[in-house]
Amino acid sequence: MSAVLVKGQNGPLSVPDPVISVRVSAPADLSALLVAADGKVRSDADFVFFNQPSGPGVTLRPGAPGQPAVLAVALNAIPAEIEQLRAVITLDDAATDFGRLPAPVAQVSDTAGNVLYEYRIDDLSTESIVIALELYRRQGDWKVRAVGQGYAGGFAALVTDHGVQVNETPQPAPAQFSPAPAGYPEPAPGYTPTEQYPPTGGYPPPPAYQQPAPYPQPGYGPPPVEQARDLPNHAVSLVKGQRINLRKEGGAALGHVKMGLGWDPVKRGGIFGNKAVDVDLDASVVMFSGRNPVDVVYYGSLNSKDGSIRHQGDNLTGEGDGDDEEIMVDLSRISDQVSTLIFIVTSYKGHTFEQIVNAYCRLVDSATNAELARLTLAGGIPFTGMVMAKVYRPAPGADWKLEAIGEGLQAKHPGEAMPQLARYL
Repeated sequence: MSAVLVKGQNGPLSVPDPVISVRVSAPADLSALLVAADGKVRSDADFVFFNQPSGPGVTLRPGAPGQPAVLAVALNAIPAEIEQLRAVITLDDAATDFGRLPAPVAQVSDTAGNVLYEYRIDDLSTESIVIALELYRRQGDWKVRAVGQGYAGGFAALVTDHGVQVNETPQPAPAQFSPAPAGYPEPAPGYTPTEQYPPTGGYPPPPAYQQPAPYPQPGYGPPPVEQARDLPNHAVSLVKGQRINLRKEGGAALGHVKMGLGWDPVKRGGIFGNKAVDVDLDASVVMFSGRNPVDVVYYGSLNSKDGSIRHQGDNLTGEGDGDDEEIMVDLSRISDQVSTLIFIVTSYKGHTFEQIVNAYCRLVDSATNAELARLTLAGGIPFTGMVMAKVYRPAPGADWKLEAIGEGLQAKHPGEAMPQLARYL
């Protein structure tokens, strides 16, 4: 019969080969830190996790279906200088926390599956990592202790505090936001900026379509004088702020173009190996008449009301080669009242672009499938959204132009991004 432990309680281990397992209601990993008397690992070899599944006296083995791997322990094989084995549960999605989930349960069993100890880890809140329990030496014998210590500093901070060497890119300081500029636009009817996220019933609705007012809008002045060049006969590598005319050398205007957007999730570097963060980014395009949003195309509404823009569908992971999401634009069908298209990417689960690499947007001639221009973005910015580029024209009937932007914003979906787009109009 198993013994039920409460936080801080301990008990003797009567078997030489205990097995540690956990039950968690969300995707998670179980790992082990083998620490000496100073609370540190002797080397990275004393850290057992998904990409290093074996250590001195400890092996990760497959767990029950839908549950993390288990730690199979051979107590006699653990080196004498190791004082404790700490079992750590880490949620796969760092954007969530144990406070939103049923309490996880840790068990210690024998090799036949008989449960010796069970510990329900209550009182967790905002943590996504917890030291569940530990096996430790006491006067030559091994014992088990219920720990239940949530760790708010992040997985890298946890293992670093235990002496594991982690090779990660330094994070930049958070950006400072300036006040909204004068003339900040009111959202279109149907959009509520303060709507709770995620809203009841699913993804927030796009702005209700309204017939654009005569263009240009009152107070909408001409753009600054610019030196936007025509597209050459080869692909252009853009930099932020660069502008190009959407016509080829010789004066032929483009009619059908495709905006391809791509990214890859960061793989945990150094000791963390090759497990990628599960990041879900979404590409969207917001249509403006002057400073007023009139339509938005995203994975929940794949076509614009006038049929000029078509989203090719959602990519949930960013894995694979080539464009992750594509948006087709028929410039000839866009109403004369529409002045600007702003292409954005937002992180549905709230991951920041610190967890994204190889992000880019590229303009493609749909008639020939030839790449015309590409903007490649550096990673490492602490934002959940990105304004990639805008396509605009200074007056009805004028040539369309493309401006590379590549700036961050805080938004999980286009509804949250929309009020932040005023400065790009």
